[in-house]
Amino acid sequence: MRMLLIIILFPLLAFAENNLRIVDGDTIHLNGDKIRFSGIDTPEIKQMCKKNELIIACGLMAKNLLEKKIGMTIPVCIMEGKDRYGRLLAECFVNEESLSSYLVREGFAFAYTQYSKKFVEDENFAIKNKIGMWSMDFIFPWDFRKSKYNFK
Repeated sequence: MRMLLIIILFPLLAFAENNLRIVDGDTIHLNGDKIRFSGIDTPEIKQMCKKNELIIACGLMAKNLLEKKIGMTIPVCIMEGKDRYGRLLAECFVNEESLSSYLVREGFAFAYTQYSKKFVEDENFAIKNKIGMWSMDFIFPWDFRKSKYNFK
């Protein structure tokens, strides 16, 4: 029993030592660095969507999807610069899979075409298949931030 407990706790300790915190669907803190995923935009944490008259916490769903995808793995990030808030801009990977591409294909992130066209194909896949937010009524995150509008 004691050996099993050590094996279960070891990954948790390794994870904590790397100081990873998932802030929302497109922002993480890793080893003291604030990293914003470049080329995508996810709904804000408090942002809601609507599906079949039900209010859905789509911002929280985006964060949860990212948490589940990362699991106990520490992402590898390729830095691309800084944004106007001083956060590092990066594309991050888990097991060589782009987290940005994954989130967009799952319909809980949008290709931020104002800054990059890299994830447009992933977005088209989600749109065509009505995956994630593409199966709901929603407001794009950049419009939500401007208006603070939400479904009620």
